[in-house]
Amino acid sequence: MSALVRSPQSSWRNRSLIQRLRSVIQPCNRRYSATADSVLDKYKYLEPGSTIGHYHIDKVVPVAELNLVSVLLTHKGTQAKHLHIARNDKNNAFGVAFRTTPMDDTGVPHILEHLALCGSAKFPVRDPFFKMLNRSLSTFMNALTASDWTMYPFSSQNSKDFKNLLSVYLDAAFYPLLREEDFRQEGWRLEHEDNTDQSSPIIYKGVVFNEMKGVFSSQHSIFQEAVQNHLLPDHTYGVCSGGLPQAIPDLSWEALKRFHASHYHPSNSRFLTYGDQPLEEHLQFIEETVLSRFETLAADTAVPPHTRWTKPRKVEITCRHNDMLPNPEKQTTVATSYLLTDVSDTYETNVMSLISNLLVSGENSPFYQSLIESNLGSDYAPVCGMERSTRDTAFSVGLEGVAAEDVDKVLAIISETFQQVAKNGFPQERVDALLSQIELSTKHQTSNFGLSLMMSLTSSWNHDADPTEGLQVNAFLSRFRQAMADDPTYLQKYVQKYFLDNKHQSTVIMSPDSEYEQKEKAKESIKLKGMVDSLTTEERESVFRKGQQLAENQMKEEDLACLPTILISDIDPNATRTALTHTTLDGVAVQLSEQPTNEVVYFHSLTDMSDLPSHLKPFIPLFCSLATRMGAGDMDYKQQSQQIDRYTGGLSISHHLSTSPLDHSLVQQTLHLSSFCLKNNLTPMFDLWSDIFNSLHLEDMERLSMLLKMDAASMVSSISHRGHQYAMTHSASSLSEVNRLREVMGGMTQVSFLKSLTEYDNQQPVVGYLKDIARHVLDKSCIRCSLNTEMATMDKAKDSLHKFLTELPGTVEGAPAHIHTEHADPRPLVCKTHFPMDFSVNYSSISVPTVGFLHPDFAAVRVMAALLNNKYLHREIREKGGAYGGGATGGSAGHMSFYSYRDPNSLKTIEIMNKSADWISKGEFDQRNVDEAIVSTFQKVDSPVAPGSRGLGHFLGGVTDEMKQQHRNRLLAVTVEQIKAVADRYLRDPPRQGVSLIGPENEAIKSDSDWMVGGSGRVF
Repeated sequence: MSALVRSPQSSWRNRSLIQRLRSVIQPCNRRYSATADSVLDKYKYLEPGSTIGHYHIDKVVPVAELNLVSVLLTHKGTQAKHLHIARNDKNNAFGVAFRTTPMDDTGVPHILEHLALCGSAKFPVRDPFFKMLNRSLSTFMNALTASDWTMYPFSSQNSKDFKNLLSVYLDAAFYPLLREEDFRQEGWRLEHEDNTDQSSPIIYKGVVFNEMKGVFSSQHSIFQEAVQNHLLPDHTYGVCSGGLPQAIPDLSWEALKRFHASHYHPSNSRFLTYGDQPLEEHLQFIEETVLSRFETLAADTAVPPHTRWTKPRKVEITCRHNDMLPNPEKQTTVATSYLLTDVSDTYETNVMSLISNLLVSGENSPFYQSLIESNLGSDYAPVCGMERSTRDTAFSVGLEGVAAEDVDKVLAIISETFQQVAKNGFPQERVDALLSQIELSTKHQTSNFGLSLMMSLTSSWNHDADPTEGLQVNAFLSRFRQAMADDPTYLQKYVQKYFLDNKHQSTVIMSPDSEYEQKEKAKESIKLKGMVDSLTTEERESVFRKGQQLAENQMKEEDLACLPTILISDIDPNATRTALTHTTLDGVAVQLSEQPTNEVVYFHSLTDMSDLPSHLKPFIPLFCSLATRMGAGDMDYKQQSQQIDRYTGGLSISHHLSTSPLDHSLVQQTLHLSSFCLKNNLTPMFDLWSDIFNSLHLEDMERLSMLLKMDAASMVSSISHRGHQYAMTHSASSLSEVNRLREVMGGMTQVSFLKSLTEYDNQQPVVGYLKDIARHVLDKSCIRCSLNTEMATMDKAKDSLHKFLTELPGTVEGAPAHIHTEHADPRPLVCKTHFPMDFSVNYSSISVPTVGFLHPDFAAVRVMAALLNNKYLHREIREKGGAYGGGATGGSAGHMSFYSYRDPNSLKTIEIMNKSADWISKGEFDQRNVDEAIVSTFQKVDSPVAPGSRGLGHFLGGVTDEMKQQHRNRLLAVTVEQIKAVADRYLRDPPRQGVSLIGPENEAIKSDSDWMVGGSGRVF
């Protein structure tokens, strides 16, 4: 599914250097060091200036700290650039990116990204991208539209699959069919509301049109777009690359094809390959299938540096009023943004990224102390920190949840804080802690390094920076440390230059308007009416005829023989096994796994909360959030934060609910504690945990109230982006105890609960509840642990863990009862709930009960969900219905959920979901389709697992390697008959059903007594 990279706060684009390193860096697997040497040695000795086939070698850079060799090349004929990262990683990745610079708000690069994946010269089928999802073992497939580039990336651990996807992606990018019918489906069209009834109203339809209505249902998205548009108004950043819903209908099919011709050319491209497969094979295939057929094109797509202003600017905008936010009277957002460095200057940009981190990250940062702790707002503004995705980088800081009369106070604090930092600098211990985090990040391992690497390099390379410089972490740190040693005021001078002396700054103030949605609808209605009224009789006939033709074509079965595929025989029948050792330390059960973690130790712990009184369980998420942020032992929260940053990759606590793989009616209710550190920092890491267990601070009422409001506002804001997940959680809550608890602790019920807590003037009772939770769960009697690290480090890690356990309160009195049987279920058989939200689109879900992980039917249920996605739901919900996404998930033991995302329809979509059993009973699929569904299921089953996480499935859920193998065997053997049987057994007339809808007011629901509106009373 294509994706729009437009949310700086939630995307990788706006993360600080340390955050980007965490997501990117994954050193090679030490178990294969001999192979690693052979993979890397092959490229270390390539000579810059020499050639490989039709390519010049521009640069060869070994990067020891990341165990890779980068090779930068230029194609002789087209001048296309290619970066290869040779590394001992079988999860190979590819991406091709184009500089795409729209000059209007019609969303042309975004709609083009969708259309390129809708059929190409070699693969002239409808939607080959989605068809390949069930013919591939990819670990990632997508396409991304950013402000000034579009990328088509994928990754796969299977060499045959990699070649298959490479052929499809290259053909899609360079030889798309760009059919008008696909433009109408994916972009926008005029069509009758009921395309079978010519008397029904003519409305706007289209996947991207509805997607962007969903995007701009979020106040955060409105603000983020405005910040960029107004800070960089003179060129492509002054418009919305994703498309404004009001402007999308201005885009013509002809204009889109012209944009492709001028932008999707090798001369305007960047190719990236990563992994252990041979570079020569990649280059030869790309040359033969694409580059040999093109000449050099003088593409005029460069983004010029922005002309610097001579004085600051200010703009005011409006957004929806949100009644769910903690304080309805404080909904103004304000931020000031500063234009900084040219992104192609890698060193300067990295320095500013470090400064950004020091300014806003963590409780000891100047802006946290001056802005967040001022209690003038609920949290940082949606754009906060370094933005390095544009030609000129930027820094933004501000607050959301502000009273209108306090805006000037916020702006004054911003100015005063910069002045204080320029005068006093940053404490050396904070700089040291940040550099320690970078050192840890170069060793911490993630599961999809290649993909993350592409994301981190593309924005700067897109503007002709040297991408190999972005890989050389040690070289940057060495230069930075030397500069700091030479000049103690080094960072203060940067602050003075880029903030106090910088006139290119833009302040955006966004205030709520109770009539915002009505005004937006009125604008759309006026524009739509104008377009419809201007239609001639012949054009009206054409609208109806094209609508019917599109619907007919969407229903046609296609011959997919042209598409490459992975066969069942290509899937390894044997599950990957993880060697585990189980022991006890001070009476506590401990799981050990020796893994190539590159001197990092990964710690996990589960502490039982099943005996926690029911009235305390809604407070669990708040407890998890506060327990590592309030201070502990002899440290206040600022000192605690400093120690966490200095010695660990962070301390995390979350609630973990799961069912027994042996019986899904048995529920495990625990808190999951996790952290990681370098082996030399084991003692301080466990000391931090020991302080939390023995002396957690919860009495600071002001601090508690502030964090509570931040958490509540964050959950409310997340609904517009995660609405389908909230809908699925709520719809499943009526099916079982474990799902009810998931809703109470993480669904719409929790959103409402947190909001209600913020309304209390006195939080002392909350403190009492949190202390009760601490007494129940922070105790040796209910804990078990796991360690993942290298063999050479394991004994040291065990000693440190043992010392930690001896210091815990409580005693071990036999094994704790981690599994508890569910209670009898008094809930109604069908639960329908609508949560009215001031959105332009819907998020819906239906959930029905199924079976547990080891039940013989579970594999067939899981494959059935994939089959429904591939053959039925995608067509009905996305292609015909115009929703951005929709489908079914069958991987949750005990239930199956259907969902839709950014959906213009509500009850119609729910009706489609309810007809799934009927579709299966018609038998419009065969064993080949089932096999394809099996293949797509294995994308999740065999997804990469980082060394620090291996064995967690067993630790967290009790799933053994033998159980995985049994499930694998059943997946590989699923048949048509089994699919039909489980559909009849679980989808047709289910004994229970949960239906949840999040979206705009719905008159049909209001008049239907079967529906509950607003979710009141839904906690059961």
